[in-house]
Amino acid sequence: MKYHFKHILWRIAVAGTLFWLAVFLPVDAVTVPLFFIAYALIGWDILWKAARHIRRGNVFDENFLMSLATIGALAIGEYPEAVAVMLLYQTGEYFQDRALDKSRRSISALMDIRPDTANVERDGTVQTMPPSIVNVGDVIVVKPGERIPLDGIVVGGSSALDTSALTGESLPREIVPGGEVVSGCVNISGLLRVSVTKAYRDSTITRILDLVEHASQNKARSETFITRFARIYTPIVCTAAVLLAAVPPLLFAQDFSVWLDRALSFLVVACPCALVISVPLTFFGGIGGASRNGILVKGSNYLELLSRADTVVFDKTGTLTEGIFRVTSIHPQSLPAQALLRLAATLEHYSTHPIAQSIRRHNLLPVDTETLSDVTDLQGYGLSAQNHGHRYLIGNAALMEQHGVALPYCPHLGVVVHIAEDGRYLGHIEISDEIKKTSAEAVQGLRAEGVRKTVLLTGDRQDIAEETGKAVGIRDVYAKLLPEDKVERVERLLAENTRGSLLFVGDGINDAPVLARADVGVAMGALGSDAAVEAADIVLMDDDPRKLPLAIRLAKRTLSIARQNIAFALAVKAVVLVLAGAGITELWMAVFADVGVSIIAILNATRALRTCSVSKK
Repeated sequence: MKYHFKHILWRIAVAGTLFWLAVFLPVDAVTVPLFFIAYALIGWDILWKAARHIRRGNVFDENFLMSLATIGALAIGEYPEAVAVMLLYQTGEYFQDRALDKSRRSISALMDIRPDTANVERDGTVQTMPPSIVNVGDVIVVKPGERIPLDGIVVGGSSALDTSALTGESLPREIVPGGEVVSGCVNISGLLRVSVTKAYRDSTITRILDLVEHASQNKARSETFITRFARIYTPIVCTAAVLLAAVPPLLFAQDFSVWLDRALSFLVVACPCALVISVPLTFFGGIGGASRNGILVKGSNYLELLSRADTVVFDKTGTLTEGIFRVTSIHPQSLPAQALLRLAATLEHYSTHPIAQSIRRHNLLPVDTETLSDVTDLQGYGLSAQNHGHRYLIGNAALMEQHGVALPYCPHLGVVVHIAEDGRYLGHIEISDEIKKTSAEAVQGLRAEGVRKTVLLTGDRQDIAEETGKAVGIRDVYAKLLPEDKVERVERLLAENTRGSLLFVGDGINDAPVLARADVGVAMGALGSDAAVEAADIVLMDDDPRKLPLAIRLAKRTLSIARQNIAFALAVKAVVLVLAGAGITELWMAVFADVGVSIIAILNATRALRTCSVSKK
């Protein structure tokens, strides 16, 4: 890619130098060859694209418009105009491509969701090999902190699994022998021995990546603004030029050579120099302005789709919520809240479980672990420990029931950690994934920007999903969804949505297929998975959902500036075209007017580079 930009810049520089040499040299024998060399150097790829598209039946695009206008200029001896048009067009495209490349290079292109190796037990040893050659029935060893490479059943060990990237479920899933595990989950604590039940090609991760590819193929590709403009403008101009050359000679017996010359002049004047540089520069500014706000856009067409956002679909975990466990409430039964929290932190002092870590983070009081003994990790339930001569239990409701500890009614939706001393219930601590403080403001901001419908899709529990939706102001909530279920739901929403574009905002591996399928996929870049970032069209680098309405506002401003430039350029162009068609004005005057319009349009386009604040002013 770096070579590509150097090559284009070199062509622009050399062609520009030859152009100015030819302009200032008075000898025709030298200037004409210089103009042709400059034209061939800067415009050969445009001519080639136009010819290739014509062969494929795609005639009226910007390449055909540039080729027809410049060849017409060469035919009537307006060599400077032919080279200048190509130079302007290539310069505009260069700036826009550089903006897109800068945005893409800021986005992670690597996908680490599919483990490269698997630790397989064979002949009494553990061998490391690619997952693709592991057989069904083999036993693999997964260490704490590793990602599970293949689907299977646990035959040894117990642990907690982080499944949030796959299912969107914010709470760790406890796993014991006999439990099923899927590839892509992260083993948090204990060593696991897993009997493989599915081959690599049938594993969950492989199916998700295939789903991403399939969703990308089904996604409607939006054309760039200038391409769609050329599809309308070019046939109108070409038809007018043909009529100008043919009608006066055929109907009024006029001199054909005179009207052919006027038709060619008409084509040259019709070439929208101001547009072909100011429109790409406007989108360059829009992408650059978004980047300054921490919003990376992978293409100018996505700015257009953003400006027409009508439905926004959110994932929950890591998108609307923090994706990090925190103590949200303490409910003591027979001792003060801070004492209960301190006791829990003491008992969980040596545990590596995410729930234990959240309890320790929340406790601000010093803990004494010298008297802590006989600590037993009860995988899937909690732990027991001896402290100051008392037997303590800390864990889930199932652990309390096993030891005959009576539990009070508990309406809380998050993880509830119960604590008992010598069979006596002491209280419980609620731990949950907190909603981002900016999520409700982001939803309100979307409505202020004209978004008609907001939806929440998650793999989490229905009650937790509904509570989150209520807190942020989203009514349409769908829970317990697998990746393919999310794609199916978005397909339905796309079919129902006829007013504008549909945006999906997510951050996990499970979001990658639906990010690829939505009109615009928006990924959280700071904590999001590589798969989600790769599949998305727009990345919010700081994970702040308020950046989404800001992105829509920036996109609308960019489109507004582009339309202003088009309206202004076409108005001036229409006047000059009428004069050129009537033979009243000279071609150099039309070129001068076009250059003046180009300068004004370029200055207007630079407004798109300005940044905006998150809060609407």
